[in-house]
Amino acid sequence: MIYYINTKLHASFEQTVHFVTEALKVEGFGILTEIDMHEKLKEKLGVDFRKYKILGVCSPLHAYKALQKDDKIGTLLPCNIIIQELASNEVEVATADPVASLLAVEDSALANMAKEIREKLTRIIRSLKDKGRIRYNTLNG
Repeated sequence: MIYYINTKLHASFEQTVHFVTEALKVEGFGILTEIDMHEKLKEKLGVDFRKYKILGVCSPLHAYKALQKDDKIGTLLPCNIIIQELASNEVEVATADPVASLLAVEDSALANMAKEIREKLTRIIRSLKDKGRIRYNTLNG
């Protein structure tokens, strides 16, 4: 089972972070957390890892509705988006598929909400195609 939606771009890492940030705003997402794995792994382990960011993103309205429905759903929030540099001017953007993440939750309202979020995240990933896309993958083809 593929558990993520991704694309690759011909762009710099910094440009890609900007593109993703703007695309998130269009779909009503905010960035709650930003983890620079390159920096953290250097600090904690002394290793030189590639440029790799994890953005913890959230659609506030959907999060609020989900938390009202199930107070433990916060264990699956926020949605994570990774941005990683694969080579010079080759960057991958990927996000977990919320439908796959919620397979163990047996609640049709939450499952429908996960489908809505999947559609939004898929639109975000697809919107990057105009920014230098070289490949697009998703669960729905």
